[in-house]
Amino acid sequence: MSSFAEDLHAALAGPEHAISPKYFYDAQGSALFEQICELPEYYPTRTELALLRQHAGDFAARMGPGAQLIEYGAGALVKVRLLLERAVQLHSFVPVDISGPHLLAACEALQREHPSLRILPVVADFTKMHVLPDPPPDGRRIGFFPGSSIGNFDPAEALEFLKLLRAELDGGALLIGVDLIKDPALLHAAYNDARGVTARFNLNLLRHAQRVLGLECDADGFDHYAFYDPRRHRIEMHLLPRGEQQLQLQGQRYTLSPGQSLHTENSYKYSVESFQALAREAGFRPSAHWTDERRWFSLHWLEA
Repeated sequence: MSSFAEDLHAALAGPEHAISPKYFYDAQGSALFEQICELPEYYPTRTELALLRQHAGDFAARMGPGAQLIEYGAGALVKVRLLLERAVQLHSFVPVDISGPHLLAACEALQREHPSLRILPVVADFTKMHVLPDPPPDGRRIGFFPGSSIGNFDPAEALEFLKLLRAELDGGALLIGVDLIKDPALLHAAYNDARGVTARFNLNLLRHAQRVLGLECDADGFDHYAFYDPRRHRIEMHLLPRGEQQLQLQGQRYTLSPGQSLHTENSYKYSVESFQALAREAGFRPSAHWTDERRWFSLHWLEA
C-alpha cells in the first residue's frame, strides 16, 4: 500500500488536495459500490446491463472464437457474465482489479458457475503497466471496460490510458462503456442518492486509509459533496471538512480548513462523437456503438 500512502501525503500537502478514486476500492468500498449499482437513482448500471443483454450475440460474434477476454476493473464480475454466456470457445478470462480479496472471491463464484472456464485473475492497478497472461495462439485479446470508468480519468489521462490498452490489445478490440452528457438533474441525483450510499462510499476513502495506513482523523467530520460542472462535462466528488480537521499520517500532520476539500473523484461525460475522437487519437478504430433509446449511455466497439 506504499503508493496509497505516497498519494495521500501528496493530496493532503498539495494545493489541489486531489487523490485518485482507485483508493475507494478496498473490500468495503467494493461492496458499497455494488450497493450503489442497485440504487434507483443510479441509471448507468441498469442501462448498460440492458444494452449488454440486447447486443450480447453481436459482441460474441465480433470477439470470434478462441479469444482471451480481459476485464479491467473487474469488481464483482456481474456484467461480464453476459459476454461469457455467449462467447464461442473462449481461450481464457482475465479479470484485472486492484482489490485482491474481492476479486478472488468473485472468481471463485464465477468458476462454480463455469467449471470449464479458464480464469486467470490478475491483482494489479490496471491504470499502470501490468503483466498479463500470454495471449491466445489462435485468437484475439478482447478488452472489456464497462461502467463508464473511463470518465474517472481527466481527458489527458484518459488518452494515455487508452494508448496503454491499444498497445496491450494489439490486433484485438476493446468494448467500453461511456456515460453520455445529459440533464444535470439526473446526474445530480445519481451521485447524491437519498439513502446516502454514495456518501458512505466517498467517506470510505478515509476509512480505508485509517484501516491500512493508520491515518488519524475524524472521518465523521467530513461531508460528501458532489456536483455537476457543465463547462467541463463532469461530476466532481469531494470530502468537505465540517470545521477545521486535523489529519495525521505516518508522523506528518495536515490541516484542512472549511472550504478546503479533498477532491476524490471526477466522472466525465462524453458525446458519442467526442469519445470516438478520443479513441482515434489513442490509435483505436471505432467500429460500432450502441446507445439506449434515451441516449443516456453508450457502448463502443474499438478495433485495436
